[in-house]
Amino acid sequence: MIDPEGPVPVYQQLTAILREQIERGDLPPNRPIPSVARLQQEYGLARGTILHTVRVLVNEGLVYVVPGKGTFVKPEGQ
Repeated sequence: MIDPEGPVPVYQQLTAILREQIERGDLPPNRPIPSVARLQQEYGLARGTILHTVRVLVNEGLVYVVPGKGTFVKPEGQ
């Protein structure tokens, strides 16, 4: 769960949650991660925070963005 009062920034907390879901296989390769709107609703975070999280995951090579389609889990080794 996200702790907005905790010492770790909320975008880092959400990044860790999504990273763990990807590593466990809950979010499988080439499948979309939840939409920005869904993540906002589920975690009560601002759109900018969600977008920052997505940028971090892209930079880590865990997801890729398809404009107009969504953000997808990158297959391992690609």
